[in-house]
Amino acid sequence: MPSVHFLFRLAKTTAVIAIGLMALLIVIGNTTDYFTNYLFVEHVMKMDTIFPGSHLQYRSVNNTFMFHTGYILLIIMEAAMAFCCINGSRLLIKNLKSSATLFHASKNWAVAGLTIGIIIWFLGFEVIGGEWFAMWQSKIWNGLAAAERILSFIVLVLILLHLKEEDY
Repeated sequence: MPSVHFLFRLAKTTAVIAIGLMALLIVIGNTTDYFTNYLFVEHVMKMDTIFPGSHLQYRSVNNTFMFHTGYILLIIMEAAMAFCCINGSRLLIKNLKSSATLFHASKNWAVAGLTIGIIIWFLGFEVIGGEWFAMWQSKIWNGLAAAERILSFIVLVLILLHLKEEDY
């Protein structure tokens, strides 16, 4: 039976692989079916489905260039996240049976990818989308529940990844 230390390394590596794969699938979906989620970005920025008469409406953006720019920036960040997590998981796999010091040193790319994920789903969706553009007021274009689900797993994996390594 493998040691608990090895199993925790395996759990960390598997979790980073899973998040990297999720980010890659999101990038593929957002590029091959561009206009489905583009409409999400457009309506959130337009604020056209928030509470009628909301005093936050002054924050709305009604500029096609800005919709595309925001969405393309999101896709680029998701691609960077996917790259970092996949590369990070490759390094974790490579050092799975190495010393605690080497395994710990191989976490950099994974930490970078997870941090980009926090930027996307917390800063992007929760702060900018949810608060600035009042996405929480929309019954139709509200991605806060999905963002919270993704963000929770990313943060959990970041904490798991940070747990002290021990030689086994």
